Amino acid sequence: MVHKALAILPAILPTTTAFTPQLPTTSLRTTPSSSALSAEIQFVRGLEEKDVPDIKLTRARDGSSGTATFRFSNPNVFDASTSSSGDVTGMFLIDEEGELRTTDVNAKFMNGKPQSIESVLVMNSPEEWDRFMRFMERYAESNGLGFTKAG
Repeated sequence: MVHKALAILPAILPTTTAFTPQLPTTSLRTTPSSSALSAEIQFVRGLEEKDVPDIKLTRARDGSSGTATFRFSNPNVFDASTSSSGDVTGMFLIDEEGELRTTDVNAKFMNGKPQSIESVLVMNSPEEWDRFMRFMERYAESNGLGFTKAG
């Protein structure tokens, strides 16, 4: 379960960690109430990104800073049906607490066509790290992600 794995995070701070899609599992947890807002990622305001990214985390040993690197292999922001919705102005992580954002967004191109997006969110304090982790709990729950410690 995501919450149990997230609870052990302080023990693995010096290592790289990741949120990745997991196989469906049976859980005894209740689902959030329908009144609770889900967590979502947007590149264009108002357009939810449907591609679930691979997310790698790093954190300073002293907990003073950290980074989250998001890799979207097939983002819908490049789809013809959504490309007219607006310009990519950053990556916005939106949940019931508000918004986290970064402008460090890079598209990878192949044969002149956009293929993937990599974005980096930098957290400069333990409070920013904690806020990000609360977002990730909500996002992971909404999208069937699991938390795994990398080697």
